Amino acid sequence: QVQLVETGGGSVQGGGSLTLSCVASGFTSWVNCMAWFRQAPGKEREGVAAIYAGGGSTYYADSVKGRFTITHDNAKKTAYLQMRSLKPEDTAMYYCAADGVPGRVGGERLNDPLSTGEYNFWGQGTQVTVSS
Repeated sequence: QVQLVETGGGSVQGGGSLTLSCVASGFTSWVNCMAWFRQAPGKEREGVAAIYAGGGSTYYADSVKGRFTITHDNAKKTAYLQMRSLKPEDTAMYYCAADGVPGRVGGERLNDPLSTGEYNFWGQGTQVTVSS
């Protein structure tokens, strides 16, 4: 199995910055793509950013382009989400996700890397609160 643990959430003022970390453990060689999602109270879960571990291709929601950066460190088995110029509307629970097939190393390109349905491994989330 693959386990994901997110850290780095907190409370910041508008315009501030935070960096989230997602540490993967277990059979990490199964992982094809990793992503960050967020969900505010009463709202649907939204894809924020995704990255293919092997090739490094990245995808971002329009709402965060130019402000957020996703990276992946294979040696540390960690995905990061660097967030800057934070806005109150960025307030949400942030979740790390990964896709993979047990026993398969690598994988294929996803149809939609920012869709929740593409992922089968999830962390428990870390809260980000941005005040105005």
